[in-house]
Amino acid sequence: MTTWQGWQHFATTPPPTPPKPGTPPRSPEERLAYHSAFVTVRTSAIDTLARQVRTLMLLGRHQQTTARPSLIVTGPAAAGKTTALLEVGRTYHLAHTRKNPAPHSRAHHQVPVAYLLVPPGATAKTLATEFARYLGIPVTTRMTQAQITSAVCHTYTQAGVRLVLIDEIHRLNPRTTTGAEAADLLKDLTERIKATFVYTGIDVAATPLFAGVRGAQLAGRASLITCGPLPARHGTRRPFPDLITDMEAALDLQQHTSGTLRRHASYLHQRTAGRIGSLARLVRQAAITAICDGTERITKKSLEAIQLDHLAEEARRPRTRRPAQTA
Repeated sequence: MTTWQGWQHFATTPPPTPPKPGTPPRSPEERLAYHSAFVTVRTSAIDTLARQVRTLMLLGRHQQTTARPSLIVTGPAAAGKTTALLEVGRTYHLAHTRKNPAPHSRAHHQVPVAYLLVPPGATAKTLATEFARYLGIPVTTRMTQAQITSAVCHTYTQAGVRLVLIDEIHRLNPRTTTGAEAADLLKDLTERIKATFVYTGIDVAATPLFAGVRGAQLAGRASLITCGPLPARHGTRRPFPDLITDMEAALDLQQHTSGTLRRHASYLHQRTAGRIGSLARLVRQAAITAICDGTERITKKSLEAIQLDHLAEEARRPRTRRPAQTA
């Protein structure tokens, strides 16, 4: 999705939908494909991010003199940060294209959203090249970083980019020379491109990204949203069990008993440490296994048989206390 064609395909392809009551059953192949992609459950993190992005875009719409306010989505791995970012980006893309259809006289649609990944060990030039690659801007080895940046700013302005989504921002380290130059490039782009920038990264507040003068500049312009593990209970609400209910309702299994997964909410919370990404992987993998082995249902026993991601498996292991030191 880090090219315009790839992003447009993602944004305009209808997302997977659960089976509708009364419709003919889908084939095993169709159901395997469905559970592989699966639905995106609307969470409070997605709603919060959508509201913040909409507000910041309005706030910076007519700002001319300085960089527009930006947003950073942070949290641990597998907490649903990228999923939330992509869902908000897709929603804005579709809303913008519905409201602003391209005239028949134009060969190309406007490009309302750009989605990029910060490359490992990013320098200012490699990061500028990623911006250029998204819109297919020709870049040669002889071009300087300043030349690439100028081409990017001109083309993004002409294409009407209004929302720039940058993932893996924790890869930037402003304490190094190359990292500092890449951070300066982002600051330059936010001032020259008339768009709202939204970043995501793992535990950004604990990285060098907010350190020093450059970090202070970023912190002074960016709001911070934290996507953490979902609690089993929050006041009178039950965020994690409610998420399980929504996922279970989306399953397409012929013998599964509704409510089974919610009854095991405590086990699932302990198993996944409340991480949305780990839970989604566990449920999807269990559903695919149930189709392949013909059981067509998910049970606690079948969940136990699944090897989950290393992060979740490490979180569930009991920590052994070191023996006391003796004199």
